[in-house]
Amino acid sequence: MGLGDKLSNSAEEFKGKAKETAGDASGDEQLEAEGKIDQFKANTKDTVEDLKDKAAEAFNRAADKGEER
Repeated sequence: MGLGDKLSNSAEEFKGKAKETAGDASGDEQLEAEGKIDQFKANTKDTVEDLKDKAAEAFNRAADKGEER
């Protein structure tokens, strides 16, 4: 995952936490829920990117082993 992706996901997560906190403080359940959704989306993106990175690493290791033969 690139640095830009990490920063973007972190910013989205921070924005979500801010919305959740503001919604909780003001009693705005919709805003609080939106914040939780934003955080969930950011965390999901991080997980997908991590899985893609691990799959690419595994592929590269397998390709390297194939070249050794």
